[in-house]
Amino acid sequence: MVLGELIEDETGKITGHRVLDVEGPKIERSFTMAGEYKGIHATDIGTFWTVMRQGAEAEPIMYADAQGVITAKDGEGMATYTAQGIGRFTSAGKVRFHGSVFFRTTLTGGRKLSFLDNMVGVFEYEGDEQGNCSVKVWEWK
Repeated sequence: MVLGELIEDETGKITGHRVLDVEGPKIERSFTMAGEYKGIHATDIGTFWTVMRQGAEAEPIMYADAQGVITAKDGEGMATYTAQGIGRFTSAGKVRFHGSVFFRTTLTGGRKLSFLDNMVGVFEYEGDEQGNCSVKVWEWK
């Protein structure tokens, strides 16, 4: 595996929570983020759900599945993505996820974000108790 350049750097906020299933439990969160995709300013809205799992040595871990829509701030590009990852709690009261993300651009809306079409990336996501979040994505070549 070879990691390419940083293609996404965003910060944002969790905007909502919903319990999907008390078994697990399975919790859905909505978010809004803003940042840059290779220098293109964009917004990112999406949802992800998490399920708690038991890790090694009784360490709790979370599996996450996400989807979202990225829009260039000037309206000259749109892309979608799906992502999956594994998360752990940090000693600082935060949660950190690592995983993969798969991008697509729309037939009519790609333009400035067309470089994302069919790109695969690896990500690092971090969130805190106040709902602040950040994500960085590197191209996976």
